[in-house]
Amino acid sequence: MAGPTTAERGDRQQESSGPPPARGLRRRRLRALAVLAVLVILLGAGGTWALYGSHWLRVGHVSVSGTRVLTPAEVREAAAVPLGAPMISVGTDTIEARLRRKLPRIDAVDVVRAWPHGIGLKVVERTPVLLVRKGGDFVEVDDDGVRFATVPDAPRGVPMLELSVSRTGPGAASFRRFGTDRLVVEAVRVAGDLPAAVARGTRAVQVRSYDAISLALADGRTVAWGSGENGRAKARALTALMKAAPGARHFDVSVPTAPASSAS
Repeated sequence: MAGPTTAERGDRQQESSGPPPARGLRRRRLRALAVLAVLVILLGAGGTWALYGSHWLRVGHVSVSGTRVLTPAEVREAAAVPLGAPMISVGTDTIEARLRRKLPRIDAVDVVRAWPHGIGLKVVERTPVLLVRKGGDFVEVDDDGVRFATVPDAPRGVPMLELSVSRTGPGAASFRRFGTDRLVVEAVRVAGDLPAAVARGTRAVQVRSYDAISLALADGRTVAWGSGENGRAKARALTALMKAAPGARHFDVSVPTAPASSAS
Protein backbone atom coordinates (compact mmCIF):
# COMPACT_ATOMS: atom_id res chain seq x y z
CA MET A 1 0.00 0.00 0.00
CA ALA A 2 1.43 3.35 -0.99
CA GLY A 3 2.36 5.85 1.79
CA PRO A 4 1.13 9.46 2.03
CA THR A 5 2.20 11.81 -0.58
CA THR A 6 4.42 14.78 0.09
CA ALA A 7 1.39 17.13 -0.01
CA GLU A 8 -0.50 15.00 2.53
CA ARG A 9 2.50 14.96 4.90
CA GLY A 10 2.67 18.78 4.66
CA ASP A 11 -1.01 19.12 5.50
CA ARG A 12 -0.64 16.88 8.58
CA GLN A 13 2.40 18.83 9.83
CA GLN A 14 0.47 22.10 9.47
CA GLU A 15 -2.50 20.67 11.42
CA SER A 16 -0.27 19.43 14.29
CA SER A 17 1.77 22.68 14.60
CA GLY A 18 -1.03 24.52 16.53
CA PRO A 19 -2.94 27.76 15.84
CA PRO A 20 -1.79 30.22 13.23
CA PRO A 21 0.83 32.74 14.49
CA ALA A 22 -1.66 35.67 14.57
CA ARG A 23 -4.07 33.79 16.83
CA GLY A 24 -1.32 32.83 19.28
CA LEU A 25 -0.04 36.41 19.48
CA ARG A 26 -3.53 37.64 20.27
CA ARG A 27 -3.87 35.18 23.14
CA ARG A 28 -0.49 36.22 24.61
CA ARG A 29 -1.52 39.87 24.49
CA LEU A 30 -4.79 39.15 26.30
CA ARG A 31 -2.93 37.26 29.04
CA ALA A 32 -0.47 40.17 29.43
CA LEU A 33 -3.30 42.70 29.69
CA ALA A 34 -5.05 40.57 32.31
CA VAL A 35 -1.89 40.38 34.41
CA LEU A 36 -1.35 44.15 34.06
CA ALA A 37 -4.93 44.86 35.16
CA VAL A 38 -4.46 42.74 38.27
CA LEU A 39 -1.22 44.57 39.09
CA VAL A 40 -2.91 47.96 38.70
CA ILE A 41 -5.72 46.92 41.04
CA LEU A 42 -3.25 45.63 43.62
CA LEU A 43 -1.13 48.78 43.41
CA GLY A 44 -4.21 51.00 43.70
CA ALA A 45 -5.43 49.14 46.75
CA GLY A 46 -1.98 49.32 48.30
CA GLY A 47 -1.68 53.04 47.60
CA THR A 48 -5.10 53.75 49.10
CA TRP A 49 -4.21 51.77 52.20
CA ALA A 50 -0.87 53.62 52.51
CA LEU A 51 -2.60 57.02 52.27
CA TYR A 52 -5.57 56.31 54.53
CA GLY A 53 -4.98 53.16 56.54
CA SER A 54 -1.31 53.01 57.41
CA HIS A 55 0.53 54.86 60.19
CA TRP A 56 3.26 56.04 57.80
CA LEU A 57 1.55 59.11 56.30
CA ARG A 58 -0.22 60.73 59.24
CA VAL A 59 -0.02 64.25 60.66
CA GLY A 60 2.70 64.33 63.29
CA HIS A 61 3.50 68.04 63.68
CA VAL A 62 2.35 71.51 62.58
CA SER A 63 4.88 74.26 61.79
CA VAL A 64 4.09 77.99 61.64
CA SER A 65 6.04 80.71 59.83
CA GLY A 66 5.58 84.40 59.04
CA THR A 67 4.11 85.57 62.36
CA ARG A 68 5.07 88.97 63.78
CA VAL A 69 2.45 89.87 66.38
CA LEU A 70 0.65 86.56 66.61
CA THR A 71 2.43 83.64 68.24
CA PRO A 72 2.86 80.25 66.55
CA ALA A 73 0.89 78.71 69.41
CA GLU A 74 -2.08 81.00 68.69
CA VAL A 75 -2.01 80.07 65.02
CA ARG A 76 -1.78 76.34 65.72
CA GLU A 77 -4.67 76.51 68.17
CA ALA A 78 -6.89 78.41 65.73
CA ALA A 79 -5.96 76.10 62.84
CA ALA A 80 -7.04 73.00 64.80
CA VAL A 81 -5.14 70.63 62.51
CA PRO A 82 -6.11 67.06 63.54
CA LEU A 83 -2.90 65.39 64.72
CA GLY A 84 -2.78 61.72 63.85
CA ALA A 85 -5.16 62.07 60.91
CA PRO A 86 -4.12 60.81 57.46
CA MET A 87 -2.15 63.54 55.67
CA ILE A 88 -4.28 63.16 52.56
CA SER A 89 -7.49 63.84 54.52
CA VAL A 90 -6.42 67.27 55.81
CA GLY A 91 -8.66 69.95 54.24
CA THR A 92 -6.22 72.76 53.48
CA ASP A 93 -8.90 75.16 52.21
CA THR A 94 -10.98 74.57 55.33
CA ILE A 95 -8.02 75.32 57.59
CA GLU A 96 -7.20 78.52 55.67
CA ALA A 97 -10.78 79.76 56.01
CA ARG A 98 -10.84 78.87 59.70
CA LEU A 99 -7.65 80.82 60.40
CA ARG A 100 -8.86 83.95 58.60
CA ARG A 101 -12.16 83.75 60.47
CA LYS A 102 -10.70 83.20 63.94
CA LEU A 103 -7.67 85.48 63.57
CA PRO A 104 -8.61 88.64 61.60
CA ARG A 105 -5.01 89.81 61.89
CA ILE A 106 -4.16 87.19 59.26
CA ASP A 107 -4.36 88.65 55.77
CA ALA A 108 -3.36 85.48 53.92
CA VAL A 109 -2.28 81.97 54.84
CA ASP A 110 -1.00 79.04 52.83
CA VAL A 111 -1.55 75.55 54.26
CA VAL A 112 0.87 73.03 52.77
CA ARG A 113 1.51 69.34 53.28
CA ALA A 114 5.15 68.58 54.16
CA TRP A 115 5.24 64.85 53.52
CA PRO A 116 5.39 62.44 55.22
CA HIS A 117 4.21 63.86 58.58
CA GLY A 118 4.07 67.67 58.59
CA ILE A 119 1.56 70.44 57.93
CA GLY A 120 3.00 73.92 57.31
CA LEU A 121 1.08 77.15 57.99
CA LYS A 122 2.65 80.10 56.14
CA VAL A 123 1.06 83.26 57.53
CA VAL A 124 0.98 86.85 56.24
CA GLU A 125 -0.24 89.30 58.88
CA ARG A 126 -2.02 92.55 58.18
CA THR A 127 0.06 95.70 58.72
CA PRO A 128 -1.59 98.72 60.35
CA VAL A 129 -1.32 101.98 58.43
CA LEU A 130 -3.69 103.98 60.66
CA LEU A 131 -5.03 103.79 64.21
CA VAL A 132 -8.48 104.71 65.47
CA ARG A 133 -8.85 105.50 69.17
CA LYS A 134 -11.52 103.45 70.93
CA GLY A 135 -11.75 104.38 74.58
CA GLY A 136 -8.35 103.62 76.03
CA ASP A 137 -7.46 101.20 73.23
CA PHE A 138 -6.48 101.53 69.59
CA VAL A 139 -8.08 99.88 66.56
CA GLU A 140 -5.60 98.93 63.82
CA VAL A 141 -6.61 99.66 60.22
CA ASP A 142 -4.76 98.07 57.28
CA ASP A 143 -4.14 99.37 53.76
CA ASP A 144 -7.51 97.98 52.60
CA GLY A 145 -9.38 99.93 55.28
CA VAL A 146 -10.03 96.75 57.30
CA ARG A 147 -10.24 97.27 61.06
CA PHE A 148 -8.64 94.03 62.11
CA ALA A 149 -7.49 94.28 65.73
CA THR A 150 -7.88 96.26 68.94
CA VAL A 151 -4.71 96.71 70.99
CA PRO A 152 -4.03 98.45 74.32
CA ASP A 153 -0.85 100.19 73.12
CA ALA A 154 -0.39 102.17 69.92
CA PRO A 155 2.21 100.62 67.59
CA ARG A 156 5.12 102.98 67.04
CA GLY A 157 5.22 104.92 63.79
CA VAL A 158 1.54 104.42 62.90
CA PRO A 159 -0.46 107.70 62.66
CA MET A 160 -3.84 108.24 64.23
CA LEU A 161 -6.96 108.59 62.09
CA GLU A 162 -9.00 111.54 63.33
CA LEU A 163 -12.49 111.69 61.84
CA SER A 164 -14.12 115.03 62.54
CA VAL A 165 -16.92 114.81 60.00
CA SER A 166 -20.06 116.60 61.12
CA ARG A 167 -23.42 115.09 60.22
CA THR A 168 -25.09 118.49 60.46
CA GLY A 169 -22.32 121.00 59.76
CA PRO A 170 -20.20 121.76 56.66
CA GLY A 171 -19.20 118.13 56.21
CA ALA A 172 -22.72 116.76 56.36
CA ALA A 173 -23.10 116.48 52.59
CA SER A 174 -19.82 114.57 52.34
CA PHE A 175 -20.88 112.22 55.11
CA ARG A 176 -24.25 111.51 53.50
CA ARG A 177 -22.67 110.85 50.12
CA PHE A 178 -19.68 108.74 51.12
CA GLY A 179 -20.31 107.45 54.65
CA THR A 180 -17.73 106.73 57.33
CA ASP A 181 -16.30 103.59 55.70
CA ARG A 182 -15.52 105.36 52.43
CA LEU A 183 -13.89 108.26 54.27
CA VAL A 184 -11.73 105.80 56.20
CA VAL A 185 -10.67 104.20 52.92
CA GLU A 186 -9.72 107.65 51.57
CA ALA A 187 -7.63 108.32 54.67
CA VAL A 188 -5.89 104.98 54.20
CA ARG A 189 -5.27 105.89 50.58
CA VAL A 190 -3.61 109.14 51.63
CA ALA A 191 -1.46 107.37 54.24
CA GLY A 192 -0.28 104.93 51.58
CA ASP A 193 0.76 107.72 49.21
CA LEU A 194 2.82 109.74 51.69
CA PRO A 195 6.55 110.09 51.06
CA ALA A 196 8.44 107.79 53.42
CA ALA A 197 10.05 110.64 55.37
CA VAL A 198 6.70 112.37 55.84
CA ALA A 199 4.94 109.13 56.80
CA ARG A 200 7.45 108.51 59.58
CA GLY A 201 6.80 111.98 60.99
CA THR A 202 2.99 112.00 60.66
CA ARG A 203 1.13 112.10 63.96
CA ALA A 204 -2.39 112.05 62.55
CA VAL A 205 -4.40 111.94 59.33
CA GLN A 206 -7.36 114.26 59.87
CA VAL A 207 -10.55 113.87 57.83
CA ARG A 208 -13.20 116.62 57.80
CA SER A 209 -14.76 115.63 54.47
CA TYR A 210 -13.93 113.72 51.29
CA ASP A 211 -12.08 116.75 49.89
CA ALA A 212 -10.62 118.00 53.16
CA ILE A 213 -7.96 115.57 54.41
CA SER A 214 -4.94 116.98 56.18
CA LEU A 215 -1.84 115.80 58.02
CA ALA A 216 -0.65 116.78 61.47
CA LEU A 217 3.09 116.16 61.71
CA ALA A 218 4.85 115.31 64.94
CA ASP A 219 6.89 118.54 64.88
CA GLY A 220 3.78 120.72 64.71
CA ARG A 221 3.73 121.33 60.94
CA THR A 222 0.56 120.68 58.94
CA VAL A 223 -0.21 119.62 55.39
CA ALA A 224 -3.45 120.28 53.50
CA TRP A 225 -3.79 117.22 51.25
CA GLY A 226 -7.31 117.60 49.92
CA SER A 227 -8.93 114.42 48.60
CA GLY A 228 -7.18 111.09 48.16
CA GLU A 229 -6.95 111.64 44.40
CA ASN A 230 -3.64 112.29 42.60
CA GLY A 231 -1.73 111.00 45.60
CA ARG A 232 1.58 110.40 43.83
CA ALA A 233 1.62 113.87 42.32
CA LYS A 234 0.84 115.37 45.73
CA ALA A 235 3.64 113.36 47.33
CA ARG A 236 6.15 114.65 44.77
CA ALA A 237 4.93 118.23 45.23
CA LEU A 238 5.18 117.96 49.02
CA THR A 239 8.72 116.59 48.90
CA ALA A 240 9.84 119.43 46.62
CA LEU A 241 8.00 122.03 48.68
CA MET A 242 9.58 120.92 51.95
CA LYS A 243 13.04 121.12 50.42
CA ALA A 244 12.38 124.56 48.93
CA ALA A 245 10.84 125.99 52.12
CA PRO A 246 12.41 124.18 55.09
CA GLY A 247 11.22 126.83 57.53
CA ALA A 248 7.57 126.67 56.53
CA ARG A 249 4.98 125.48 59.03
CA HIS A 250 2.09 124.83 56.69
CA PHE A 251 2.03 123.16 53.27
CA ASP A 252 -0.84 122.90 50.81
CA VAL A 253 -0.68 120.30 48.05
CA SER A 254 -4.42 119.91 47.52
CA VAL A 255 -3.77 121.17 44.00
CA PRO A 256 -0.44 119.48 43.20
CA THR A 257 0.22 121.65 40.15
CA ALA A 258 0.06 124.76 42.35
CA PRO A 259 1.49 123.83 45.77
CA ALA A 260 1.93 126.48 48.44
CA SER A 261 3.61 126.94 51.81
CA SER A 262 3.48 129.47 54.60
CA ALA A 263 5.25 130.24 57.84
CA SER A 264 2.06 130.00 59.86
